[in-house]
Amino acid sequence: MIDNYLLEELVAFNKYQTLAKTAKHLGLSQPAITRGTKKLEQELNLKLFDRQPNKITLNETGRFAAEKAEKVLVVNRSFVSEVKSFNQNQTKVVIASIAPGPLMIAKRIDDTNIQFEDKLLSDKNLNQLLIDQQYTIIFTNYPLQDKNISNSYLGQESLIANLNEFTPLANRNEVSFQDLQGMSFIVLRDIGIWRDLIQKKIPDAKFLYQNDRNNFDEIKNYSVFPYFTTNISHLDPLWQKQEMADRRPVKISDETATMTFYANYLGKNKKRLLPFITSLQDEWAKID
Repeated sequence: MIDNYLLEELVAFNKYQTLAKTAKHLGLSQPAITRGTKKLEQELNLKLFDRQPNKITLNETGRFAAEKAEKVLVVNRSFVSEVKSFNQNQTKVVIASIAPGPLMIAKRIDDTNIQFEDKLLSDKNLNQLLIDQQYTIIFTNYPLQDKNISNSYLGQESLIANLNEFTPLANRNEVSFQDLQGMSFIVLRDIGIWRDLIQKKIPDAKFLYQNDRNNFDEIKNYSVFPYFTTNISHLDPLWQKQEMADRRPVKISDETATMTFYANYLGKNKKRLLPFITSLQDEWAKID
């Protein structure tokens, strides 16, 4: 069996082409890289390098070996990551979501066995992430379809436009996406599927996206830009501290502005997860 470090040296040499650059990239000495190339050839019983005075290059077999080595390293890293995730899922409930609201509610439940993936997931390969046991539960706005996956209804989340008090729309009980056309909004970038929704439903609006929460709050607090929240946002302590007196929350009336969320998990884990799911539904019911 070839050690990973030898494969890493081969891949690096194929990329950087010289011993000096390879050694610098890997943080090793040139003699160490040289020893590694010779050891790899010995273990394979093949010639991978053409050696000339003051110069060493990969031959055709060496280049082929480097390409294969890169694939092997990817598989090996994936193996380690997936096994660790699997082991973690046996002892902890690891939760991910495609929107921030369900995570806010889940974090209200006092359970030391719960661990959250705060980076929101894209709406891709979610079934496989559960089947591979990268996560124990994934929150989505639709039930995932797979014979191995079970779903539990959680509740609904509705989008709210926080409008400057002097805006005519701020005096209404509700507005539509059409009413918001052409307006400029300040928006946190990491809002998951809500971002796709507002871009689709208000194509003529301008969205001033902010990656950093502090920058978002700074602009929000010292401007008249409208911004979005939901009926769940108030659970976030940061929102509670930063609510603006000069903005009026107005519900968006469009049907698509209200999303229904589900907890998705492997059916074999249902019995273990049922107490947590029930607590989550109870917490959500307090909001609904």
